[in-house]
Amino acid sequence: MKYSLIIYTFISFLTTSCAHSQDCIDGINKLPMYGGVKKCKEQIETDNRFLAECDKSSSRKEAAAHMVMRGWQYFYNKKPDTAMMRFNQAWLLDSLNSEIYWGFGNLLGAQEKFKESIPFFERSLKLDPNNSRVLHDMSVSYGNTFVQTKDKKYLNASINYLKMAVNLEPKNPQFYGELTSAYCYFVQKDSAKKYLKITEQLDPSAINPEVKKLLTNK
Repeated sequence: MKYSLIIYTFISFLTTSCAHSQDCIDGINKLPMYGGVKKCKEQIETDNRFLAECDKSSSRKEAAAHMVMRGWQYFYNKKPDTAMMRFNQAWLLDSLNSEIYWGFGNLLGAQEKFKESIPFFERSLKLDPNNSRVLHDMSVSYGNTFVQTKDKKYLNASINYLKMAVNLEPKNPQFYGELTSAYCYFVQKDSAKKYLKITEQLDPSAINPEVKKLLTNK
């Protein structure tokens, strides 16, 4: 791929500059898929200039993959607004890239909008059903939704998606450790003890010390 620093600096300026029309809603580039709002004329023109600049350098799929990569970099560097802008740019370029929706889900999860994040993980999985990390991250959102609501259907969903992740990565101690913790919410803890044993065989450090203490003291 041929990427120009000048082009992407220009693109960044275009997509983050403020619109001046009264019909423009400000800040939509900090929401997944631009918040689903109808864009004003200026914003549509900005999108078109952005796409035209990308078309000069590479295919849209390649440009989208680059923006996704940049989105993850900003996400892990704790710059969520910039990460969201990059994922939104990727979405403009290639709405069938599964990692875009994974990114949206994780950014919402980081804002503790766990229930809102779930449809984005689901959309990612429709495009790439065998991504164990998306399954894991969706299970985390379901688990946190259970903690917020105390509705056990979310706990059950969290466990189901973790089990699907385990089927894809049967030697991943993190997944087993989280299954152990999830089953601790049940009165009967046979499953929790089962997964505790598996986790300890794979990597004892993957067990939450408080969870281990709870299970081994019974």
